Amino acid sequence: MSSVAIVTGASSGIGAATARRLAAEGFHVLAAARRADRLTALVAEIEAAGGSATAVACDVTSDESVAGLAEAATAAPGPVTLLVNNAGGARGLDPVESGSVGDWQWMYDVNVLGTLRVTQALLPALVASGAGTVVIVSSTAGFTVYEGGGGYTAAKHAQTAMAGTLRLELSGRPVRVIEIDPGMVKTDEFGLVRFDGDAERAAAVYAGVAEPLVADDVADCIAWCATRPHHVNVDRLVVRPLAQAAQHKVHRV
Repeated sequence: MSSVAIVTGASSGIGAATARRLAAEGFHVLAAARRADRLTALVAEIEAAGGSATAVACDVTSDESVAGLAEAATAAPGPVTLLVNNAGGARGLDPVESGSVGDWQWMYDVNVLGTLRVTQALLPALVASGAGTVVIVSSTAGFTVYEGGGGYTAAKHAQTAMAGTLRLELSGRPVRVIEIDPGMVKTDEFGLVRFDGDAERAAAVYAGVAEPLVADDVADCIAWCATRPHHVNVDRLVVRPLAQAAQHKVHRV
């Protein structure tokens, strides 16, 4: 039997790249996201490359939908040993003074409560496997604030707090908790979602940065952490492009 890895937010970006990479590492991947058509194409791609995967339509903001993901996990062809909580995103770049409450609420629900729902639903299977791993994909925004990023940094700080708390609470049980904190990652959709489809504003974030991180770079980090011997717990991995010395310091040419 293959070990089973569950990846949320798998329809694009880091999630899709992680699903491909984990399948190449030998996991059977449950690729979970809202857009079923994209998941179907992803699974076909993985299988064409010799991997094994199943598409599971799932909205992490819905209790019922997450329960369906947990049910799908029980039918998977092996023990669930890895959960990658990747679903998330940002909306807006407004100051706290004028920020949209709706945007803040969406970011908290997707990034924080989505991670909570999925982790709670899959934790029994991870414990039962005897060698479980929970990966939480947060961000450097989880420990550094910046102007205009109040809602997103608040959500990512909460994810970081959840990761640390969960690690303490699972002490003595066979589940490790790993937090991945990427800095500047250029993907097809993150900026478009943040700026409500404004491609020019999304592109401006990376203007002059010769080599930002891409989704495959983060997937590589996730796979490396997840495939260490189980007694090795990488508590937190911070990964930035060379051009980004800090949240506020980016070299542009």
